[in-house]
Amino acid sequence: MAVVDTSRFYKGLKIEFEGGVWEVLEYQFSKMAQRSPVVKTRLRNIFTSAVMEKNFRSGETFDVPEMERKTMQFLYKDDIGYHFMDSKTYDQYGLSRDQVGNAIRFLKEQQGVSVIYYKGDPIGVELPTTVELEVIETEPGYKGDTVSSGNKPAKLETGAMISVPLFIEVGDMVKVDTRSGDYLERIKKK
Repeated sequence: MAVVDTSRFYKGLKIEFEGGVWEVLEYQFSKMAQRSPVVKTRLRNIFTSAVMEKNFRSGETFDVPEMERKTMQFLYKDDIGYHFMDSKTYDQYGLSRDQVGNAIRFLKEQQGVSVIYYKGDPIGVELPTTVELEVIETEPGYKGDTVSSGNKPAKLETGAMISVPLFIEVGDMVKVDTRSGDYLERIKKK
């Protein structure tokens, strides 16, 4: 079993803590005068979805649970949940909204994802680092705004709202970082 200390925390890391498996939602290193540094975290229990804030001493270590990742394809969403197909066996699995988590923002049909299993049970979905999505709604761009550093809100085909440069228009394909939700670049039309 792998071990990780607080200096190696990152968003999405799963750790074993207080008898459960927790996902790091946010973390911040903090050093106060004449005290040892602390890491302020926001954690989510992957089974109960309970969220808590906890401070750890810098250098404290945690076990990383053994997780299995299976490559799957997102098929569709309905009232029951989100449905995926195993790329090797073609078996279909349904996951709840809580299990899919923040991946919902950038999940589109026919997209390849990794479904994470813990002790044989699916616990979450991991998207590729970047995805290409179409802008379906945004304010119009104005001539001369191609060099400006301003941003405007845009709605993507998945329903997610992100901030994009002023020159982006409805119908443009954009590359988005799924970890932070940041716009990366406009995809050239073919």
